Amino acid sequence: MPISFAALFDKPKPVIAMIHTGPTPGVPGFICIQSAVERAVAETEVYLAADVDGILIENMFDFPCVHEREMGPEVAASMTRVAYAVKRRARYTPVGLHVLFQGNKTALAVAQAAGCDFIRAEGWTHAHVSDKGMAEASAGAVLRYRQHIGANSIPVFADVKKKHAAHALTADLSIADIARGMALHQADAVVVTGDHTGEPPGHDDLVAARAATDLPVLVGSGASADNYGDLYSLADGFIIGSSLKEGGRWDAPVCEKRVGKLMAVAEQLRAAHQAALMKN
Repeated sequence: MPISFAALFDKPKPVIAMIHTGPTPGVPGFICIQSAVERAVAETEVYLAADVDGILIENMFDFPCVHEREMGPEVAASMTRVAYAVKRRARYTPVGLHVLFQGNKTALAVAQAAGCDFIRAEGWTHAHVSDKGMAEASAGAVLRYRQHIGANSIPVFADVKKKHAAHALTADLSIADIARGMALHQADAVVVTGDHTGEPPGHDDLVAARAATDLPVLVGSGASADNYGDLYSLADGFIIGSSLKEGGRWDAPVCEKRVGKLMAVAEQLRAAHQAALMKN
């Protein structure tokens, strides 16, 4: 059985900070694996110093990405090396994997091999047209693969109406309709995003997703120190990348000041929420 969201993270409404690793060997811009490992570990140090609640590793520098069925073994190999180094340094801080594009089986295999704690999956239920190609519903195949490799303890945080995608195929389904089916398809949390990297989800989308499911709902893009307070009551956790980087750009190095500012806001809101609960 997958570890529960509440058991995975020590604090409520966890902040999961992004490490964008890569490029993978064979992708334009690739230098060497060791440089990717060293940068990932250095960013891990910054995140741990700021006391983030979790870390998510993603091969965003592989853009334009290819579908999992077109990937070579170098993707799993390089991601495993980075993930192992990050998890070794992070120790008890949860570390997850997101492998683009729709590399959900690969993410599970890497997480299992590297001792990581969760994955983020895209194309979990209902097909959609991504800017990288067609994303088929994958829950059934991925869950069977998880069983096959003995990774049943690793939870899946699944995107609903994924960013960088067109959803005309499911235009007759609301975000609530799709979120409602996530539990049936055995997702462990629902991730809601804006339309593009660095853009927050709409208020109405978060409200609808939370009302439609008992699964934890995560903000998957666009959260920052400036809007964290507005999003805090609408979500159970936050996956944050761009706003923690220099200049707010996803492809820039992690910025210590930005991470510290975001975590200060998060801790203040958590403390205020806990104080309110104690009064009641």
